[in-house]
Amino acid sequence: MELEDQWWKGQLAADIYQALRYKELKLPSYKGQSPQLNLRRYFADLIATVSNRFKLCPAARHLAVYLLDLFMDRYDVTVQQLHMVSLSCLLLASKFEDREDRVPKLETLNNLGCMSSMNLVLTKQGLLHMELLLLETFQWNLYLPTAAHFIEYYLSTATQEGDLHDGWPMTCLEKTKLYMAKYADYFLEVSLQDHVFLCFTPSLVAASCVAASRVILHLTPTWPPRLQRLTSYTWENLVHCAEKLLLRRTRRSSVPATRPP
Repeated sequence: MELEDQWWKGQLAADIYQALRYKELKLPSYKGQSPQLNLRRYFADLIATVSNRFKLCPAARHLAVYLLDLFMDRYDVTVQQLHMVSLSCLLLASKFEDREDRVPKLETLNNLGCMSSMNLVLTKQGLLHMELLLLETFQWNLYLPTAAHFIEYYLSTATQEGDLHDGWPMTCLEKTKLYMAKYADYFLEVSLQDHVFLCFTPSLVAASCVAASRVILHLTPTWPPRLQRLTSYTWENLVHCAEKLLLRRTRRSSVPATRPP
């Protein structure tokens, strides 16, 4: 979204955050009506796998999955075509969100081990055609906030002196911050696994990732006043989404993604 690196630390952080909050209110509607919805987890995992292979930023990965969700919601295409759509969404998102030198190259993509299992060979013309179709579908607007765009802003004050751990003062704030970032990133990825999280605004999902992380870390109060002021969400606003994240944490490793036939 062409935001400067670590924008949440800059003088314009509050203004950028408010612009993102305003933009998320205008996101396209999602109905969850794709005939291939049962395969959605598989393709989200595919995007995550390729994204990790090229060390793309979380914003690119989350935007790619969101583009895929919106496309699947509007079009009934074959499973084979969805492989091409998924990778095209990732390429488009990486060009929009990440550094140019990290954008996957065609030859490198075709050399990935997973490509043979998909029985897919990408061509420059095919990718350009698909990217153009995607851009036209979204009216050339990829300025679409996701939970990944909010998480760092919330993490900046997610843990502070004065928070209690199991009712006692924290022994090491820096260590707690590291664990907080680790768990928040984990829950952020959990939110990609299920389209149910699309019924929440991205900022609420990000805030719920922080709240769920504080629950796991036994930090109290669970949702301190400073986070309520920063996010404009109360614990009552977050509890439904946070509970879904915590529930899926216990099920994520035991439920494999459905593979296409």
